[in-house]
Amino acid sequence: MLIDVRSILHTPGKRLDFQFDLDLSDLEFSGRYPVREPVAVEGTIRNTADVLELDLTARSTLDAVCDRCGKEFRQEKAVPFRCMLAEEVQSEDNDEIVVLENGKVDVGDLARTAFILDMDTKTLCSEDCKGLCPRCGADLNLGPCSCKKEVDPRLAVLAKLLENNKE
Repeated sequence: MLIDVRSILHTPGKRLDFQFDLDLSDLEFSGRYPVREPVAVEGTIRNTADVLELDLTARSTLDAVCDRCGKEFRQEKAVPFRCMLAEEVQSEDNDEIVVLENGKVDVGDLARTAFILDMDTKTLCSEDCKGLCPRCGADLNLGPCSCKKEVDPRLAVLAKLLENNKE
């Protein structure tokens, strides 16, 4: 979504508000398409002392799968993004400045990039998810499994000594 900022470019105190939806349902992450709902983007471009500041937030609900237990769940995602806008840049080293093209900025592209870069590499249904038993596959969040704990081979001799002392 292109926004023309020329109307506020040289008028301190002016602002432009915007709101739109992004379709990111075609984005694949680890073989899944988690962004099935539209991403709602809203924000403001403000002229503060002849400096244009862009603030936006991109929100959606993701269809996620827990990386520990495999349970599917819905996850709220809100990604804030902030940058400054300029007609030209003196130094190419500053990532927080976006250069305007003919007085316009593509906030759709900025929101899309910010949302994608903020996607989690690992998702958990809860911070204390216990995952699955590596032997029987039982969901350890529902309770302990019936597997007998395997003794570390390095400690097997000690385990035998303990068993002999019990008898």
